[in-house]
Amino acid sequence: MWFTTSNTKKKVFIFLGNEDKEGYCGELASSYEKGAIAGGHDVRRMNIGDMKFDPLLHKGYKVIQELEPDLKLTQENIRWADHVVIIYPTWWSAMPAILKGYFDRVWIPGFAFHMHKENMFWDKLLKGKTGHVIITMDGWPLGERILFGDSTNEIGKAILSFSGIKTRIQKIGQLKHATPEHKEEIKESVYDQGLRAK
Repeated sequence: MWFTTSNTKKKVFIFLGNEDKEGYCGELASSYEKGAIAGGHDVRRMNIGDMKFDPLLHKGYKVIQELEPDLKLTQENIRWADHVVIIYPTWWSAMPAILKGYFDRVWIPGFAFHMHKENMFWDKLLKGKTGHVIITMDGWPLGERILFGDSTNEIGKAILSFSGIKTRIQKIGQLKHATPEHKEEIKESVYDQGLRAK
């Protein structure tokens, strides 16, 4: 499969979608980053908490808002990357509001996709890239899915795959009751994935 282990050097862009860089998602992002660097990959990283931008899409796509410098930079990093890693927590069975606002502003026509005027088809402008989304949650992933449905369709299908990025979703759950030892084991696993740019 496309995400199997490879010794090929990759350009990896890591995006932390939680404003709290000191939280567990931040620790996972740092573990992946350290692994990717140790694996000899070219690495770039951005933290949404460091960025300055308006997360509101005021007029939809009728009027394209001028992108702030941080949003232009993140587009540049995504274009540059072979492999895009996005890490965020589950809040109310969804991504954090600031992260949704980020995608509303960044995932625009001409960057991520191009719709055909004559039919319902579109060009996937980020085709050829791979993606890895790491989503943390307090509860049990299967239990959350049974109760609330699949909360990954938005990021996996409607955003990343829509633009051509072949995406693997990894849910890390039951963190509310996880022991420090178990959390360390998870970080080691994420480091290993970074090592292989998986």
